[in-house]
Amino acid sequence: MSTIILGIESSCDDTSAAVIKDGLLLSNVIASQAVHAEYGGVVPELASRAHQQNIVPVVSAALQRAGVDKRDLSAIAFTRGPGLLGSLLVGTSFAKGMSLGLRIPIVDVNHLHGHVLSHFIRKEENDEVPEYPFICLLVSGGNSQLILVRNYNDMEILGRTIDDAAGEAFDKCAKVMGLPYPGGPHIDRLAAEGDPKRFHFAKPHIPGLDYSFSGLKTSFLYTIRDAVKAGDPDFIKNNMADLAASLQVTIIDILIDKLDKAVKQTGVKTVAIGGGVSANSGFREAVARYCERHHLKAFIPERVFTTDNAAMVAIAGYYKYLDRQFCCYDSVPFARVGV
Repeated sequence: MSTIILGIESSCDDTSAAVIKDGLLLSNVIASQAVHAEYGGVVPELASRAHQQNIVPVVSAALQRAGVDKRDLSAIAFTRGPGLLGSLLVGTSFAKGMSLGLRIPIVDVNHLHGHVLSHFIRKEENDEVPEYPFICLLVSGGNSQLILVRNYNDMEILGRTIDDAAGEAFDKCAKVMGLPYPGGPHIDRLAAEGDPKRFHFAKPHIPGLDYSFSGLKTSFLYTIRDAVKAGDPDFIKNNMADLAASLQVTIIDILIDKLDKAVKQTGVKTVAIGGGVSANSGFREAVARYCERHHLKAFIPERVFTTDNAAMVAIAGYYKYLDRQFCCYDSVPFARVGV
């Protein structure tokens, strides 16, 4: 008998549902929320309201595209956290209600685990997946973590950000430049046209494998401030591409430096990346070059699996379902936690 998992993701501002059958992805539907752009960031109350409007049609579309009847589902996997509590409550409540109605179990998924396990999403039987153990560099708007993955349920954080995450550095610096939210994709686009050696921004000297991006952000801000004070009010406008390219290469250098230290300390032969920043073109190319240079196997996810999506929730839930790790109905969402 087939194992069919419905995954539901609602941790931030994307409502997503996906269906996985015996480990293979059948559908992955994502509804994004454009309402936050005018505010320069996600507004939690608006996000939760949009989830309430989107979750029924998104789940229906996922089942329809997968060609699966809801009565054939084995379990429902949902993101329990971390994330925005209001948004998480929508997905959690929907999963519980649907589970009770269909009399099937629910499986709670850690959002960060989902990003790590996105590399195990397969569309075909022969799709390659990482071999354990491997290092995953998880980089997003809220997290920058180096994770040693020994198994789907055995992960150790080797290093994490002590202040801003890499995605925050992209977005906040983009906001200073007057770019729309989210700023990361705009920085990526502009960087392709700029000179990455034009400006030099501060790099942190944090011991161990932890990250820090607050100093870089301050250095970026001071560079612009000093230029404007010196009598160049159009500095940003005239140097947009070079600022973006220099910022991007600095962030990437910081990320790769600690990744290299983690690889040498652990001796792993496989490296994976995940999270929203792993969609960045420069970062993807840098990781691929690093792994080629050091004879490592690189796993770089499809861009659709870098942002918040239910396919990663469904695959994480699939493995937990096989181990009979079900969730109780009195479980509540959580806003913050490490892997």
